[in-house]
Amino acid sequence: MSLFRTNTQQPFKGPHQGQNLYQAGADPGVAKAAMIMIHGRGATPQSILPLGSEIEKNSEITFFAPQAQGFTWYPFSFLAPPEQNQPGLNSGLQAVADAVTKAEELGFSKDNIFLLGFSQGACLASEFVARHPQKYAGLFVLSGGMIGDQLHPDLYNGDLEGTPVFLGCSDVDFHVPVKRVHESAEILESLNAEVTKVIYPNMGHTVNEDEIRHINQIVNAQL
Repeated sequence: MSLFRTNTQQPFKGPHQGQNLYQAGADPGVAKAAMIMIHGRGATPQSILPLGSEIEKNSEITFFAPQAQGFTWYPFSFLAPPEQNQPGLNSGLQAVADAVTKAEELGFSKDNIFLLGFSQGACLASEFVARHPQKYAGLFVLSGGMIGDQLHPDLYNGDLEGTPVFLGCSDVDFHVPVKRVHESAEILESLNAEVTKVIYPNMGHTVNEDEIRHINQIVNAQL
């Protein structure tokens, strides 16, 4: 078993390549940071970009949001064997890499790039960061976790160099078993991330005000 790793020199070509990358927020010429926002199943960039208005320092951030073809990054549950979710899974990971590359082209170093995802987008964001560990401004995993029917910690290696990570999820999320949130946090911690994990009783599959508070704490500390 091996991990697909995105390659900016010879990028993976799949269903999500060639889709639009939306940009909002501060002009890159004056912004202090970028944030890649990854939407969930059945959603759009336009549905997740408004979350940026909840960030206190949004006037200092350029937001980017890639679009999944058919509004879905991969067809089955993130708990399915990865091969069942191809080529969407690898193409989605490449879409995240492409968004990061675009931010870099506009002058943002990776340690000034946040990644945020909800649901399917949270799964992609956490998987991408774990597969490509280095110093990022922060990672926000909202109702999601790393991808696969099983996680194999020995396949992930590298150093996140203290990247702040927040994972928030319900204890009764019908899409995301709380066990997977714990497993994901453990792998990210093993890669030297500074992980905060909060499990909310009876929350359901949504984003709450406390999660926004944690996001703002990390963003404010970084900026």
